Amino acid sequence: MKVWTIANQKGGVGKTTSVATLAGLLAESGARVVTVDCDPHASLTSYFGYDPDALSASLYDVFEFDHLAEGRLPSNVILPTHHQNLSLIGSTIALATLDRKFSQRPGMGLVLTHLAKALEDDFDYMLMDCPPVLGVLLVNALAACRQLVVPVQTEFLALKGLERMMQTINMVTKAQKHTIEYIIVPTMFDRRTKASIATLRNMRDEFGLHLWNKVIPVDTKFRDASKANQSANFLFPDSRGVYAYRKLLEYLQSKQLSDKVA
Repeated sequence: MKVWTIANQKGGVGKTTSVATLAGLLAESGARVVTVDCDPHASLTSYFGYDPDALSASLYDVFEFDHLAEGRLPSNVILPTHHQNLSLIGSTIALATLDRKFSQRPGMGLVLTHLAKALEDDFDYMLMDCPPVLGVLLVNALAACRQLVVPVQTEFLALKGLERMMQTINMVTKAQKHTIEYIIVPTMFDRRTKASIATLRNMRDEFGLHLWNKVIPVDTKFRDASKANQSANFLFPDSRGVYAYRKLLEYLQSKQLSDKVA
């Protein structure tokens, strides 16, 4: 199973949209996909039409579960979505208490790694939507993944969040002693504005080696898809935003193939 983490230490940059759309495209291709909402704000959970306060089981229960390392899961934790091949492990506000309650518990940094192991026979991909703050959830998601996608809105303030994210990647890499492959994805690009163009130029100058050479454009179809609780590719397959994510998915899959060959 391939494990992808979508993260940035700034909110509002397109993390949830990226998870939902990439997962939808993978499911459309026939892959079995599970998305994991690691954010206490539960945006991905709401995106797929679930009330975070009404879930019978969530990612919080996974962190509380004593038998995860044995390959077992809490009951009812995997939820269906509107789409075939696409499932969800939802979030609740209780996740915000993890650092206070469990940060000193042995093995807390490897919970999502154990989760991926427990799911590997049932899914081809696991995609994680992360909170924009450094804590046990983000560290877990970085430790578990083999591909990190960092969406960055093409506006100046977003670059500060990107700098913090780079520091976190370096910290986790040193602590875990394994390299995290990451790609920076410019999002919400509006070619009509000088700010978007200037920010993209700055990103290319500073992060060129890790920067995807295309952009995800501003597209109101993403908002319409979230209102319908569906991945945008199923509703608006020909929209420019979905087209851009198709190109991103092709890049990510070709990158993994080339890594295998190497």
